Amino acid sequence: MSEMNAGVSGRGASPLGEEIVGRINRLAEISEAPDNLTRIFLTPELRAAADLIMTWMREAGMSAHLDAIGNVCGRYEGERLGLPCLMLGSHYDTVRDAGRWDGPLGVLTAISCVADLNKRGRRFPFAIEVVGFADEEGVRFASTLLGSRAVAGTFNERVLASKDSAGVSMREALVQFGLDPDDIGAAARTRGQLLAYVELHIEQGPVLEARGLPVGVVSAIAGATRLAARLTGMAGHAGTVPMALRRDALAGAAECIAAIEQLCRADDGGLVGTVGYLHAMPGATNVIPGQAHFTIDMRAPTDTHRNRAVTEMVRQIEAIAKRRKLELQLDVTHENRTVPCAPWLKAQIAEAAAAEDYPVFELASGAGHDGMAMVDIADVAMVFVRCRGGISHHPDEHVEVADADAGARVLLRLIENFRPRQAG
Repeated sequence: MSEMNAGVSGRGASPLGEEIVGRINRLAEISEAPDNLTRIFLTPELRAAADLIMTWMREAGMSAHLDAIGNVCGRYEGERLGLPCLMLGSHYDTVRDAGRWDGPLGVLTAISCVADLNKRGRRFPFAIEVVGFADEEGVRFASTLLGSRAVAGTFNERVLASKDSAGVSMREALVQFGLDPDDIGAAARTRGQLLAYVELHIEQGPVLEARGLPVGVVSAIAGATRLAARLTGMAGHAGTVPMALRRDALAGAAECIAAIEQLCRADDGGLVGTVGYLHAMPGATNVIPGQAHFTIDMRAPTDTHRNRAVTEMVRQIEAIAKRRKLELQLDVTHENRTVPCAPWLKAQIAEAAAAEDYPVFELASGAGHDGMAMVDIADVAMVFVRCRGGISHHPDEHVEVADADAGARVLLRLIENFRPRQAG
């Protein structure tokens, strides 16, 4: 029997799943609203969550601290001090009215795995670091991956001037949180300090559930292009302007939205497009809309595929605007490249899953993750865990105890059998 099997004997005997779910539920009690889960960057609730997570890290045998951007960082030393680390983690902030699993599952699973190793006195020729990133969702300042970009050394200091809905700048919020905005550079790591970055996360989709699988190996994190569109026509009286003479901005936006949907539905290569926000002005029942604003989010498994789709979408929108005699302003507001997961890391995750008697299944992530930032300083990979109905960013987000346990078993086995990539 291997050391791994000696420590975790029999699938039904592992306490990891129950421990993880208990902590997920406890962490979810920390929220700015009593009737839903909301935990936003640099708020008192985020600080309370950070303190609790650091307590669990220390109980697991790690040293723990809050870095210069508010990330919670735990370190479990290797066979000697100062060795490069295998970094594990995810984020601990949430969207508004959130589910409790998106982000924290990866952080708390990693902590439970380290605790199990510490109980058995296991040390490795590498350190293990667990990081709970303070802002992945980008809710407060409309800029995502702030925590992981700080660690990767790619934090854009211009976002410090961004303001939240209350007019508080990020710089001011950092000071209120007890951090120094001028020290953010101290959070950055170098490529030599990390052997790899691995993130466990709920799938946020229905594929694993449809296949009856508790875990999956992520092949890539899909890139995304987001655009803001504004169509300007002419407002007018709803009863006096003939249909043929109208320059209805909202009707034009509706045609654009239908075109986006048709473009994506006709594609069989995984292209998805979403219009998540639409606003018409002046917004009166008896007035033809003179202006319409809407957003577009386009994603695909490869950058080439996405870029081609965006080009075609823009061509169609421009044609609709021209035909309807509408002025068009179209701006790219966000662009992230596709991040392939490292083949050597995927192979080790697949080995761990197979060793736990789970079928090995690869799938792409349509959602963004902290690995999109971490790839700048390390090879990255992800483990997906099944979530009920594929529901995420919603209070009904749910993971069964057995599936939380399955993810923990795969991650624990990966750690115990981790082989750093050989140079060259």
